[in-house]
Amino acid sequence: MSGHNKWSKIKNKKGAEDARKGAVFGKLSKEIFMAAKNGGGDPSMNSTLRMVLDKAKAENMPKDNITRAIKKATDAGDMTNYDEITYEGYGSGGIAILVHTLTDNKNRTDTGIHVAFSRNGGNLGTSGSVAYMFDRKGYVVLDREELEVDEDTIFELAIEAGAEDVQVSDEAFEIYTDPSDFAAVKEALEAAGYEFARAELTMVPQNTIAIDGEKLEKLEKLVDALEDDDDVQQVYTNADY
Repeated sequence: MSGHNKWSKIKNKKGAEDARKGAVFGKLSKEIFMAAKNGGGDPSMNSTLRMVLDKAKAENMPKDNITRAIKKATDAGDMTNYDEITYEGYGSGGIAILVHTLTDNKNRTDTGIHVAFSRNGGNLGTSGSVAYMFDRKGYVVLDREELEVDEDTIFELAIEAGAEDVQVSDEAFEIYTDPSDFAAVKEALEAAGYEFARAELTMVPQNTIAIDGEKLEKLEKLVDALEDDDDVQQVYTNADY
């Protein structure tokens, strides 16, 4: 499956994310708000909310921030709402890019995304122009830094619970699932006592394109510009570097 070394790329960006925790927490607050608004504020009854709270925990998001987001979502008098919009396009080197946003102002978001692409060597495409190159998958990461367990144990547990693929590196066990099996695999690992460095539904490229040098620099500037936009929740590419 494509997506090998996904975790190493995520960890490489952690330093930059740590330096802008306020922005990260703001984006997580939106996700928590939407999950609670659509499915209720009780995590035990709302699997989507549980998943977002796992992400918030992995980012060390303060409990007060989480509580405020849930309270706001479950306040019958609060009229706040966000639209989910996905943008598709290409970056330097012909790299396919998916941009998932949550916004309360579509015009503002449209402008921000267009500017980011045009100023950084990218081109926006039409709906469906690159989405077909990605598959929606469940993604669970176990960081191996303080984990004493052999590969066979994790592999057998994950596959028996319904995982499609387990990728092993010195840094982590990366487990991929069909979206419908994500909760079952996650729960099986939790029941076995494992904590997650990452647990989410994500978009995985069917095939990747190698990129380096100046083209990679341009692509990274584009992705950084997109991720700096407060309305952007996730950026996915099919780059291999």
